[in-house]
Amino acid sequence: MTLPFFEHPDDDGLQLPIAMAHRGFSAEGLENSMAAFRAAVELGFRYLETDVHTTADGVLLLFHDQTLDRVTDGRGRVADLPATDVAKARINGREPIPTFDELVTRLPGVRLNLDVKDWSSVHSTAAAIERHQVHQQVLVTSFSDRRRRAVLKLLSRPVASSAGVASSALFTLLGPVLPRPVFRRLMRRVLRDVHALQVPVRYGRVPVVTPGFIGRAHDLGLVVHVWTINDADEMHGLLQQGVDGIVTDRADLLRDVLIERGEWPEGHPPRPGS
Repeated sequence: MTLPFFEHPDDDGLQLPIAMAHRGFSAEGLENSMAAFRAAVELGFRYLETDVHTTADGVLLLFHDQTLDRVTDGRGRVADLPATDVAKARINGREPIPTFDELVTRLPGVRLNLDVKDWSSVHSTAAAIERHQVHQQVLVTSFSDRRRRAVLKLLSRPVASSAGVASSALFTLLGPVLPRPVFRRLMRRVLRDVHALQVPVRYGRVPVVTPGFIGRAHDLGLVVHVWTINDADEMHGLLQQGVDGIVTDRADLLRDVLIERGEWPEGHPPRPGS
């Protein structure tokens, strides 16, 4: 994979697995807060997974839910509220909801996996990427392929991108049954603007991440990131199978696993513009 977002070499130039902190790292329920993002970076993480929603007046927030109710002391739909009202809410009663602008300014150089959660965030996400010129530092994803592609069309330069649910499902279900040449031709069309498959180990009872799945992805030049893995043995097993990255709530645990495997980028924190 040649896009800068995926370049994660060790001192010898060999590609390391990508360790991605899911909504930052917090044992205190401070997901998607600056405290959680800083904690992950302080552990040595270069990659942060986060979500974006947009306020009624167009401010791009790093926040997972449609409403403030679950994780903050505020109430209401983010899309219906002005930024001044959202700014009063506190995650777990303690931390403000960060904006995209705050994160890229305070933690320059960190790479961001951006899950675009709603249609109102399409233009604001593209505008924020353009404003800060962080095309090389972001991966744009969404459960909706249409929404993801809408963001990509608004950008002046290419960015990394991962498949939505429908595309990932086609890849998963058709891979074992179609002849290889037919599958390759079809997936090259379906995944024409995709660089990564970010998937769970299984969808319900359907296994997703198998040696065959990983091999078919690599055959098409796609990387495989698996979410959300919080068990050390499972991390070891997936890395042994050859996955290219893991998304986790347990950044501390994944760091220990990668150190044990000799696959942690010791001494190389993110740098501005890196």
